[in-house]
Amino acid sequence: MASVSVSHLILFIASMMIAASVAGVFTSSIGQLSGAISEQGFDVSSDVRTDIEVISDSGSDAIYDSGTITLYVKNTGTERLAADPGVLDILVNGQFVTDYSVTRADGDGAWQPGTVVRLEIQQSLDAGDHRVQITVNGDEEVFEFRL
Repeated sequence: MASVSVSHLILFIASMMIAASVAGVFTSSIGQLSGAISEQGFDVSSDVRTDIEVISDSGSDAIYDSGTITLYVKNTGTERLAADPGVLDILVNGQFVTDYSVTRADGDGAWQPGTVVRLEIQQSLDAGDHRVQITVNGDEEVFEFRL
């Protein structure tokens, strides 16, 4: 009878050790998952608060002049954006563009909500229909014009 009690005690101790190690792994995994969800929530809230609008007139002759596309873009969201080229992804007629500049239309500083930036894209275009896609923080704006 004593051998049965000893074997039960050994099995009980072994099962408690396994349960404790599994609980430690789960606790660590749940903590990492919680942190990832918090970071994703912050990114999503930034994306939701970001909104831009191209306010240039697509029928204007001032859009394109000797290799430069000039667009005026307004920050209509509630998120403050940096007025520098690293923030925007630009496609002209489906081609990714890296040669562009961004300047605040009313001075220097951050691209505050309600303010406008001048976007100058260096791109040679032929006569016809053209399309510029601007993406910032997941918000996409498409501007179409004809030369």
